[in-house]
Amino acid sequence: MTYDLAVWEGDKPADDKTAGRVFSDLYDRYIDSEVEEPPSERIAAYVTVLLERWCDISEDEEDTSPWSTGPLIGEASGPLIYFPMRWSMAEEASAYAVTVAESMGLVCFDVQPDRLRP
Repeated sequence: MTYDLAVWEGDKPADDKTAGRVFSDLYDRYIDSEVEEPPSERIAAYVTVLLERWCDISEDEEDTSPWSTGPLIGEASGPLIYFPMRWSMAEEASAYAVTVAESMGLVCFDVQPDRLRP
């Protein structure tokens, strides 16, 4: 079981419902598309900061990474990253991911309850 988080560039939506629509549109355009687009510079920088705290699961020899897929940057496309975390580490890892996103001026959307974070 995984815990999914979405982070993107752009203006923060006014409410959770609008954020859900924005996420759905971005997902359809960048993730569920046959055209692969490299991550934007800001999203790539965001991933770099996350990986400074926990290693990529593809390099995780001590089973300490919260990421469920790797390489983590592979979950990013254009201005969006949609990534799963191991359920057992989701609380700590998502809190950190949200804090980093906020500090970098990115929008963070919690996919499970369909709500903006923080």
